[in-house]
Amino acid sequence: MNNQNHILTKGQVIDDKYTVTFFLKKGSYAESYRVKDKEKTTKLLKIFSYSKLHRTQFDQSGDVLEIEILKKLKHPNIVKLIDSGNLLLENQKYAYAILDFISGETLADKMKREQTFNPYEAKDIILGVLNGLNYLHNQQNPIIHNDITNLNVMLDLSGQVSVPKIIDFGYARFLSQSHKDFQKEGLNPFYSANETFNKVFSVQSDIFSVGALYYHLLVGLPPWFVELSKFKSESVKLEDAILKEREKPLQVVSSDSKIEANTFNIIAKALQPDAENRFKNLKEFIQAVNGEIVVDNPVLEKSAQSTQTLKSVKKGEGFKSIAGMQELKDTIKLDVIDALNEKEKYAEYGLTIPNGMLLYGPPGCGKTFFAEKMAEEIGFNFYQIKPSDIQSKWVNASQENIKNLFDEARKNAPSIIFIDELDALVPNRDNSSVNHMNTSAVNEFLAQMNNSGDDGVFIIGATNRPNSIDPAILRAGRLDKHVYLPPPDFEARELMFKLYLEKRPTEIGLDYADLAKATENYVSSDIKFLCDEASRIALRSKSRITKEILIETIKTNKPSITLSELNSYIEIRAKMEGQQSNTNERPRIGFKNN
Repeated sequence: MNNQNHILTKGQVIDDKYTVTFFLKKGSYAESYRVKDKEKTTKLLKIFSYSKLHRTQFDQSGDVLEIEILKKLKHPNIVKLIDSGNLLLENQKYAYAILDFISGETLADKMKREQTFNPYEAKDIILGVLNGLNYLHNQQNPIIHNDITNLNVMLDLSGQVSVPKIIDFGYARFLSQSHKDFQKEGLNPFYSANETFNKVFSVQSDIFSVGALYYHLLVGLPPWFVELSKFKSESVKLEDAILKEREKPLQVVSSDSKIEANTFNIIAKALQPDAENRFKNLKEFIQAVNGEIVVDNPVLEKSAQSTQTLKSVKKGEGFKSIAGMQELKDTIKLDVIDALNEKEKYAEYGLTIPNGMLLYGPPGCGKTFFAEKMAEEIGFNFYQIKPSDIQSKWVNASQENIKNLFDEARKNAPSIIFIDELDALVPNRDNSSVNHMNTSAVNEFLAQMNNSGDDGVFIIGATNRPNSIDPAILRAGRLDKHVYLPPPDFEARELMFKLYLEKRPTEIGLDYADLAKATENYVSSDIKFLCDEASRIALRSKSRITKEILIETIKTNKPSITLSELNSYIEIRAKMEGQQSNTNERPRIGFKNN
């Protein structure tokens, strides 16, 4: 082993505990070696050069993020951290991690020999990867791996059956970390979801990567493969080419074996360009692979460039479809709905038509559903918009899309424009990570919003991250009303269980109040999931949906939002309303007028 080429030499002893035996590989910021501990057991050593690590690879304490993440993990499908520490070699600072040595090979190594896997082997591998990721995503502070590829999954061959293990956490991040703390350079673009090209990572981006891996295992090439040699080191052009390829329907190419229809549907759903059309979480993905739920043939839709979907809404169930929230419904009816429908009456009192409102709160509390039912209650034309419908990589195209949206809404007035994930469309311009093109889009949106209520256009924005929105959007004359949607209270949870279960085969006399008591801090989407999950269990056992099945389902499925996260939203609400937060009190629904 040549000391000039590598950090460590053969026979070198680390911290009087580990003896270097063999060099394995060299990366841009780390090297890997086989070592033996004092019991002569082989381990893997990964040594990190502090001077070569990117700033995003450190945590707030200045420690190597990859090592700190690995310290929290213990799962049969994830590489195990044994020890860690720091070294000073020739006046250079290094960190090291001692990992359990996996006796086997990477999927990439095996594919070099065999090209593809048979469906049964591929399914077992994917289930192992999904189980490992599901464990990561369900940590108290969820972890996103961000780099699931055939290079980063090893097959442990030490036992009677091979066990897939997720390795290399160099790009892993806590979900709570800012997207600007993400280094995408070096990621395999064929496994990367569309949104990660813009440094946005989430549970859904890991889901996309597993879908790409599943396809690669069965077909022998990643989905929508393009020849790399055409692009050399021009990463932006390569990403553009891949995104253009992904506008085409997913096809099975270069494969001698056929993919069974249901498996193809599962892969196609995981590879949806829009994150919201993929599996909502790893649990649902696992159920699909296990055959517990059937996935219909999903249509891979192009991300819209400049088109908006107008939904003609007639008066229907409206707010009657929403369980509980009566105080909020009454307030919105007085301040918004009646003001829109009875302009002259409100004008007599010197009250103007509201311009718009912001719905904010934890994920899964029904912001989108509430907006749809509000539009139904009013009976206006309804435009439901995502940031991807507006945003464009082309200069000035985003501004043009925003202008076209408002022009069409004015033409079909009275109209409601509902914009989900508003923080992605109008980020705070004071943030240094917001580029010039995004700033121009915010300026255009502000200009179009000014007194749009006078033109019969009412705007509803929804977000899980109100602190990330440009504050100019929240001033008077724009989004006048700020509405906090917390998790449903006791009454709302009781009504939700009744709403979701009353038309299903339940036992006679089912006590919905007991179910509501058992689900404090569960959000609306959690309640729906619990009812569906209990229904599946009852279906498999060919019985009615009983209280015992429901309670057991609740016990085995924790709330998707942790108590600490809920408390953080209470603090956000207090700041937006200029109040002191009290995280010991349950949040109440209410308005704040600007």
